[in-house]
Amino acid sequence: MQLIFIVILALIAVISIVFAIYTRVSTRRTLNNVSDMLDRAIEGDISETTFDESMESLIESKLHEYLTSSSLSAQKVEEEKEKIKTLISDISHQTKTPIANLVLYSDLLAEEDLSESSKQKLDAIRSQSEKLQFLIDSLVKMSRLENGLMNYVPVVSSVEELLESITDNLSSKAASKGITIEYEPTDLCINSDPKWTYEAIFNIADNAVKYTHEGGVKMYATEYEMFVRIDIEDTGIGISEEDSAKVFSRFYRSREVSEEEGVGIGLCLAREIITGVGGYIRLESTPGKGSKFSVYVPKGKNLSEVS
Repeated sequence: MQLIFIVILALIAVISIVFAIYTRVSTRRTLNNVSDMLDRAIEGDISETTFDESMESLIESKLHEYLTSSSLSAQKVEEEKEKIKTLISDISHQTKTPIANLVLYSDLLAEEDLSESSKQKLDAIRSQSEKLQFLIDSLVKMSRLENGLMNYVPVVSSVEELLESITDNLSSKAASKGITIEYEPTDLCINSDPKWTYEAIFNIADNAVKYTHEGGVKMYATEYEMFVRIDIEDTGIGISEEDSAKVFSRFYRSREVSEEEGVGIGLCLAREIITGVGGYIRLESTPGKGSKFSVYVPKGKNLSEVS
């Protein structure tokens, strides 16, 4: 009787071992098949190869269904992007000629012998035409940025040349207000798209000049391990804590600046651009004392290291 019991235990042990080995082999085979399916999916082959009642067939079927759905979704996203791109291009093209004609005819009318009242109205027409052109150009840029249609080409470039160019372009505007705009010399370089980085920092500096009525604007750069921080500091009207969280929103303008010229899109553009080139912006401000915008841009090899 004891011998029979031992034999039964031995059989149970053997069966358990065989079952464990079979389960292990079967599981490994299933995982290998799933791995092969994923490899084929990565290579773009999402066709089904197994048609039976096995678990592998069920997993493959579900994977095929998921990948097909994902592929269609990605295709739809690309199609929508193309539609948006075409729409943006059409808007830009269709509005360019009419606005250019408004400016042209304004210039022609300005050469006529007009009364003082007519001259004032003509100046208003030209001013509004230019404002409309600026708004449309800005909206087109914003739409391209927000829909990922903008291509950035990073190039190592001089921070000093960037700040010098911005200073030159804003010096007349600053002088007309009786304020100064200056920058500190530096040999630092950034690795960023030069055109778009210029536009972003110019927008911030232009805002600084616009809202500074005494004192001036200064720009300087500080080196970090991965970034160059470009500070645009002014002695202007400042920004309240409540408005600091909103100034980068599209079309946002606080009550304090509602009488000033502008459409409230420059800082929004600046943030989108700097984010796009791999950087970020921080703001410190005290109402009545001024603001400091710190723009962090990916660092490039310094001029002193290149030479």
